[in-house]
Amino acid sequence: MSKNIKLTSIVLIVLFSFFVLLKGLDKSNTYSPELSTTKIDFNFKAKDLFSDEEIFLDDLIKNDGMSLINIWASWCLPCREEHAYLLNLKSLHKLNIVGINYKDSEINAKKFLKELGNPYTNIITDPKGINSIELGAFGVPETFLIDNNSKLIIKKFIGPLDDSAFNQLTKLIK
Repeated sequence: MSKNIKLTSIVLIVLFSFFVLLKGLDKSNTYSPELSTTKIDFNFKAKDLFSDEEIFLDDLIKNDGMSLINIWASWCLPCREEHAYLLNLKSLHKLNIVGINYKDSEINAKKFLKELGNPYTNIITDPKGINSIELGAFGVPETFLIDNNSKLIIKKFIGPLDDSAFNQLTKLIK
C-alpha cells in the first residue's frame, strides 16, 4: 500500500514538473532592443558633471528644435569610437547634445573629454545607472534624438554612432 502511494506521488510530481516546464517553453524570450515607447519621462534630477549643481534633465531640452541625448562612459571603448561623430554633429548642426555620464568616475569622465573634446552642451552624471535605465537604455553608448516641443523620441540608436547613424541623424535634423 505504501509502495503505491510513493509511486503515485512520484508520478504526480514528475507530471506536474513536466507541465510546468512545457508551459514555460510557450513563453517568448525574444530580446528586442527596438524602441518600445516614443515618450519618456525627462523629469529627474541629476548632478552636472562640471558644476555639481542638481539639474532636471527636462530643463536641458526646453528650447525649440531637437536635442540629442547621448549615454556614454569613459571606460566604454565604443564610446571612444563614436565621439568624433558627436563632435561633427555639434559643429555642423549646432545641435543641443546632452550627455549622460553612465556609471563613471568624474575624474575619468573629465579626462576623457579633455583628451577627445567635448561635444556636449550639458553633461549630467548617472553614477548608479538608474536614470539611464529609466530612460530606456540597455547599455552604453546609446543615443536618443528628441523633439524638444513634444518631448517625443524621434530615433534611438543602440551602440556607437557610425556613418549610417550619422547620415540618418543629419537627414532627420535638417
